[in-house]
Amino acid sequence: MTSQERQKILLNRIVEEYINSAQPVSSQLIEKKYRLGVCPATIRNDMAALTEEGFLSQPYTSAGRVPTDKGYRFFVDELLEKGFSHSRKASAVEEMLSEEAQDLWSMMSHLSRFMAAASSNLATIHLLERDFFWKEGWEEVLKEPEFEEKDFREDFTDFIKEFEGEVKNLKVSDSIEIYIGRENPFKRTKNFSIITSKCFFPEQGEGIISLVGPKRMSYRKNIGLVDSIIKAFEDF
Repeated sequence: MTSQERQKILLNRIVEEYINSAQPVSSQLIEKKYRLGVCPATIRNDMAALTEEGFLSQPYTSAGRVPTDKGYRFFVDELLEKGFSHSRKASAVEEMLSEEAQDLWSMMSHLSRFMAAASSNLATIHLLERDFFWKEGWEEVLKEPEFEEKDFREDFTDFIKEFEGEVKNLKVSDSIEIYIGRENPFKRTKNFSIITSKCFFPEQGEGIISLVGPKRMSYRKNIGLVDSIIKAFEDF
C-alpha cells in the first residue's frame, strides 16, 4: 500500500469517526480502533500531511483533527463513486407510500416527516408546479451538539429562511447534488450541508427534495435515503 492510498483510508476513517462522535479524532483512537499496519508515528505523520494539504484541521489546542470542507468533499465523492446500499431504506419508503392516504397534503407532510426522522436533519420538499414548500425536522436537527451554540442556531435559522426562498433557483438536477459548507450559494453557510435532488411526484409533477443540517451529517445514510425516495416514486 502506498502512502497516498493509506492516507485516503485514514482520511475516510477520520471523517466517519467525527460524524459519529462530534469530537476531534486523535491518532491514538485511530491506532487502537483500526489496523492500518503502520506504527503510531506514521499515523501522526499522515494526519499532519492531510492537515497541511487542507483535508483536516486542528481546532484550538486539541491533539485531534476534524474534517474540512475539502475533507468532507473527498469523503462524499468516494461514496458517490463506490455507490451505496439502500435496499432497506427503499423498502421503508415503499411501505410508507402504500400505507398513507394519497392526497397531496398528507403524502408530502408524511414524506417530509419520514425524511426528517430517518436522517435526523431538516427535511424539505418543494413542489415546483404549485410552489408549495414543506419542511419538517426542527426537533431532530436541534438535538445535534452543534446547536448548543447560540450563533450556530441563529445562522441555521437564517440559512433555512434564505434556502426556502431561493431553493427553486438552486442548481438541482436529476442526480443527487451535495453542497458542503462554503460550496452552498447562500449566506452563513460555512457550517451546513445540503443533499438535494429533483424528484417526480405522480400527478403533481416535478419537485425538489432536500436534507439540510450540520456539515457533520451522516452523508452515507442521507445520500442513500434521498436516492431511495427518488427510486420509490419512479416505481410508484
